[in-house]
Amino acid sequence: MKKLNWAQHQQRWFGKWHLYLGIFAGIIVAFVGVTGSILTFQDEIDEALNPGLFQVPVQKQVLSFPQVVDIIHKKYPELNYSYVVIPEKKKPGSTYELFNTVAEEQVFINPYNGNIVGRRNYESSFIAIVTELHVSLFIPVIGRYFVGICTLILLILTISGLRLWIPAKWKFLRQMLTIKFSGSFKRQNYDWHNVLGFYTAPVVIVLSLTGFLIAFSVVFIPLLFLLNGESPKGVASLLNAQSTLQKNTSPIDMANVLKIASLQMPEAEVRGVAMPANKQGSYRLDLMKDGFPSSGRRQMLSLDQYSGKVLLNSNKDFPEVGLAYLSWLTPLHYGSFGGMPTKIIALIGGLIPLILCITGFIIWWPRLKKQQRDQRIGKKKVSEKTVLNVQLLTGPYVLFHLKKGLIYGLWMLLFSAICGGIYGLVAGAFVQAALFSVLFCTLLITVNFFVSLILMFLNTILLMPFKRSFRSVSRYFSWSFSIFLIFIFTYTLINYSGIHVF
Repeated sequence: MKKLNWAQHQQRWFGKWHLYLGIFAGIIVAFVGVTGSILTFQDEIDEALNPGLFQVPVQKQVLSFPQVVDIIHKKYPELNYSYVVIPEKKKPGSTYELFNTVAEEQVFINPYNGNIVGRRNYESSFIAIVTELHVSLFIPVIGRYFVGICTLILLILTISGLRLWIPAKWKFLRQMLTIKFSGSFKRQNYDWHNVLGFYTAPVVIVLSLTGFLIAFSVVFIPLLFLLNGESPKGVASLLNAQSTLQKNTSPIDMANVLKIASLQMPEAEVRGVAMPANKQGSYRLDLMKDGFPSSGRRQMLSLDQYSGKVLLNSNKDFPEVGLAYLSWLTPLHYGSFGGMPTKIIALIGGLIPLILCITGFIIWWPRLKKQQRDQRIGKKKVSEKTVLNVQLLTGPYVLFHLKKGLIYGLWMLLFSAICGGIYGLVAGAFVQAALFSVLFCTLLITVNFFVSLILMFLNTILLMPFKRSFRSVSRYFSWSFSIFLIFIFTYTLINYSGIHVF
């Protein structure tokens, strides 16, 4: 096969990474960003496209959820549902939403008389389609993780782009921060790519980081428990808690379920109830507590369907960083944590990858054509790709890069805090967003360290008998280990300092 020389003009490794990742994943990253921008206003769009389903004329007497359940059992005994969305008290006229996950049906119930307002297949709705495209690109099973990898690529693209943006001399700083409107189209396009990339980097970094953590939640949720000295198996047993089957005993009614929830979490409002899936299933309640983020502090409660025994109380069973993950991760990703201002910022942040993909292609394509033209006329000889540098692993070499990694780690720590803080600044949440950015970065840094550890182990086991080793692997491990130490120390300090911002 003909060797790729698309990034020959980039002499530095981060420049090559930026270009090649942009070429191979730019379109997908841009598409995921655009769909994410749409989802920042998913509730507003869904209600606008389906008038009459989510809202009914306001009346005086609102039925409680137990009353609605009783009416449904009497009037619509054939109606099956597995999850119910309970309307907010501060939004009068909002309908109850019943989901049947088996039939993929969504039923809307009038909160004043219990009548069915409308039905739809929720998987075929516009927002559901956009959500599926954003989350998995409609690729079965592996699509979620493929999109997760793309969000990681977006994170790498943004960071490497910032490194490329840094001017060679500080006297050129003003030039890098502004657009020369009097310049040619080529110059203006280059300026737009640099300026937009720089000013939106904090938001794009937080969006891509949180997107990656959401996609690989199956890895990061147990890791939260592990970093707090608890067994990763604990989260699985908590989230999948089963009821104790009791013969000749009926499940407790919904009034008692809500009564127990009120006693356990008196300041929270029940916003959703998952019904037991079978005779050993449990009630799972999603609750929201007023406060910051403005979207609410999410809490979870699981109850035995026969005895009402509490099987899971997130306030007691989750570490504080687990509560942060529960309440802040999705609001940060979609910008809902600060209301309308941050949602608009998140919308813009989702559109930026598309703009940078287009402007970046316009920058790169003429350079590639010029490079190929020079090669044809023999003006510029293509350099042969060098073989991987393989040499002995020495103590001084590793020690040198361990020290270098500490410097990188401190800069990354500061940078991650600043990015989160800038994103939360407009909502008055500079400190909270900065802390959460550091905490969430720690999860990514930890996984990266374990990857480097595995590679270093293989490098040692397979090559040491031949007194050989890949220097790049030892360098990668040294940097990863030092950066991990910086972040895990900061993580521990925040987690056990008594700072309650979750």
